[in-house]
Amino acid sequence: MLTNSLAKNSSYVPFLIIVVGPTAAGKSGLALQLAERLNGVILGADSRQIYREFDIGTAKPSLAEQQRVPHYLVDICKPTETLTVADYQAKAQALIQQIHVGQIQVPLLVGGTGLYVNAIAKGLIIPRVAPQPTLRQQLTNLGQPQCYAFLQQVDPAAAQRIHPNDAVRTLRALEVYYATGRSISAQQGENPPTYPLIYIGLDCGEHLRQRITKRTRHMIDAGFVVEVEYLINRYGMDLPLLDTLGYAEIKRHLNGEITLDEAIILIIRHTQQFAKRQRTWFRKVNGVEWFDSNDSELFAKVWDYLVAQGLKREQNRLLGVPPSSLSGNS
Repeated sequence: MLTNSLAKNSSYVPFLIIVVGPTAAGKSGLALQLAERLNGVILGADSRQIYREFDIGTAKPSLAEQQRVPHYLVDICKPTETLTVADYQAKAQALIQQIHVGQIQVPLLVGGTGLYVNAIAKGLIIPRVAPQPTLRQQLTNLGQPQCYAFLQQVDPAAAQRIHPNDAVRTLRALEVYYATGRSISAQQGENPPTYPLIYIGLDCGEHLRQRITKRTRHMIDAGFVVEVEYLINRYGMDLPLLDTLGYAEIKRHLNGEITLDEAIILIIRHTQQFAKRQRTWFRKVNGVEWFDSNDSELFAKVWDYLVAQGLKREQNRLLGVPPSSLSGNS
């Protein structure tokens, strides 16, 4: 049994299960089942679920689900606060280390924010530069074409990686440069974890649109419009989080710009586009074992794969193969 290796003995090898895939693919549901079977805990890897009060539109695990299995890195920030990727990484790494030291639980990193996953799985070395609101506003006022031209001058390597229309990453790269005097490229790198990574990827191909449509309508039925109205009344129209997927479309509806039906259509369309980008991102990750989330035997197949990975680790431990050479770290 995979869980036998979790006992406190000399054979214990700490590891991390990572569940990834596009939005609405069923990551949370599978992770709950796995965590219950493994005596596991779930570490969220979603850049919006970290914020309190943003619940329905982020498909945040319900209170009942959070009571079934311990969830961390969910509801850890006020909507008006900023949590950088470096902050997230530090919190996640500390939790994983704590769980590994205890040797009685299995950590599962679950979510669709690729940068959060990479921060842990690759051990990204991230410049710890706090957001510079004044500088960002000055750069924003210049426009993206001018900002990208600046980036090409001060950090050509970053400009090669960042799309000319990607204002968020362009601003961040310039922010780091002007705050430290050194390019973000010169301050980045990787320090991968030494423990094994087991990647589980979920996808559902042509059925994803149906799942997105169903989830969007469920959000509306669950009170998404009321949630957005409450957040606007409490934090104001200019709260940046209200310009993210789902919230931006409902905000336009509440402003009288579009009907609710039009907002729903836009949410579905934009979510599909977002899911396509997620799929492209995660398909490039080495070591991911992909499963069809519509498979009636999904859990059984994933469990068999995890058991096989556990046996492989035990066999390699006996042969003296270091953990960092296994699974997703190979």
